[in-house]
Amino acid sequence: MAAKISYADVEAGTELPAQSFSVTRGTLVQYAGASGDFNPIHWNEKFATEVGLPDVIAHGMFTMAEAIRVVTDWVGDPGAVVEYGVRFTKPVVVPNDDKGALIEVSGKVAAKLDDNRVRVDLVATSDGQKVLGMSRAVVQLA
Repeated sequence: MAAKISYADVEAGTELPAQSFSVTRGTLVQYAGASGDFNPIHWNEKFATEVGLPDVIAHGMFTMAEAIRVVTDWVGDPGAVVEYGVRFTKPVVVPNDDKGALIEVSGKVAAKLDDNRVRVDLVATSDGQKVLGMSRAVVQLA
């Protein structure tokens, strides 16, 4: 695969298509099985509240992975992401109902770099609160 977006076609300020990602308790169980992270804060409401959390929370790495999908879907090649980092600012609280939680992610090209690379800044929120800070990716464009 190769990036489908051309470096010449973007400028600082170019907005990526925003996306929303639904997270349910079932999603968390599936992610726990795939990742091997069975920490009870991600599936056991009683345990989560006993340790001071408002409810069960999504895995941080799951939240991070969902956010970068905005970039990989835009560029068309997951391998085009050459750097990615975030700070976890708030947990994604996942209630035990038929709705779960929603992670809303937007992004924009913050800077054009050398060698056909751009820095993309992401904003990820859930329930009106920013859940990732300093969420940035460096992407290799065509």
